[in-house]
Amino acid sequence: MKSPLFLAIALATGGVMASPVVAQASAQVDQPAEPTAIAARAQQVVDLLNGEVQPEDIFTAAFRAAVADAQIRTLSANLTAQFGRALEARLLPPQDGTRAALEIRFERGIAKGGIAIDPGANDRVNELRFTSVDSLALTDDTPAKIAADLAALPGKVNVWFGPLGGAAVIGRNADQPLALGSTVKLYILAALAEDVKAGKRKWSDVAALTEKSYPSGQLQNWPQGAPVTLHTLASLMISISDNTATDQLIAELGRPRIIKVMKDSGHSNPAANDPLLTTRELFVLKASARERIAGWRKSDTERRGDILSALDTETPSLDTVNAAFGNGPKALDIEWFASPADLARLFAHMRKTAAPEAFAIMAINPSATEAIKANWRYIGYKGGSEPGVLNLTWLLTDKAGRDWVLTLGWNDENAVVDEGKLESIAQRILLLPR
Repeated sequence: MKSPLFLAIALATGGVMASPVVAQASAQVDQPAEPTAIAARAQQVVDLLNGEVQPEDIFTAAFRAAVADAQIRTLSANLTAQFGRALEARLLPPQDGTRAALEIRFERGIAKGGIAIDPGANDRVNELRFTSVDSLALTDDTPAKIAADLAALPGKVNVWFGPLGGAAVIGRNADQPLALGSTVKLYILAALAEDVKAGKRKWSDVAALTEKSYPSGQLQNWPQGAPVTLHTLASLMISISDNTATDQLIAELGRPRIIKVMKDSGHSNPAANDPLLTTRELFVLKASARERIAGWRKSDTERRGDILSALDTETPSLDTVNAAFGNGPKALDIEWFASPADLARLFAHMRKTAAPEAFAIMAINPSATEAIKANWRYIGYKGGSEPGVLNLTWLLTDKAGRDWVLTLGWNDENAVVDEGKLESIAQRILLLPR
């Protein structure tokens, strides 16, 4: 679900936990007293990232036709939210006067990539790419400073970081349930892995693809009835947050089975998730008329089941679903819910009852930098989001073999939450000395 940030002609953005940490910066290339055209443009990139220069001031018309100004501004804001202000640009070899390797130093990171200019277009930038954004640990960071930054976030925030079964190093509203987004998929993985360990299912069991949801994911584009193993479904559900894989596993396991895992693992209020929504149902329900949403809010579990049954024949377009989420947070009480304490108890339960392959699946996409990976023997991750909702949850094993949990939740009914800001805080936590 979360992937490194890149800026190129095809400009792709993803979750903002970026790649390897650099121990020291590369040597700066000597520059003449008067900056070359490409060096001047590189410095303008710094100003662009800080919001002090606009895309139309830097890029060629062809670049801006390929990459929307709004995308460039969004990426710039995400980078500075996570890594602080951009401070300086360095041109590195190879370079030939119109093209060079590029390094941008931020307050808390270093971005590496390349830049090229077009002499025929007033030396405007016609290529800019970041191939890695490397985090720099804050040497003076402390749990108290991080806790203060968490307390300053608007909306509702819950956090727990500490050894599994031990005392919290950082904790805030650890017993307060918040909307999870796709982090609920950990409960589905837990139910499946428990069945596998008990011999009721095999990872190699094949399911015919009958369910269809909306992105994120890939399986929504696969042929109806395509044979897919349970292991593949689980891997796609966790590593790229594939919603169709999720709904297929819910169909295979049954909703009551997943609610049972919530109860067995010590979830404080499983009824808040009963009946368990599929991802498709959540999308369609939130795209429904106000009357249906109001009816859902007034209904008990049985009546809600009837409402969900009525959604089976409705197939709103992807544009319709996207439009429902296009104006900010939408009905955040229609979601999946758990507290940090609930998620910690889930991991403790899984360590006892889940087949070990479940933890390997969680580690496919650890959402961690190389520096963080060097800090831990094992990292498993799942996150979730929608406008106004963000959850980031890790199960980690330290070098001594002890399990730790980091889970952060942020809900704001009034505004889209800043993913880069929370992810930056999470990264700082994972880099704390222990």
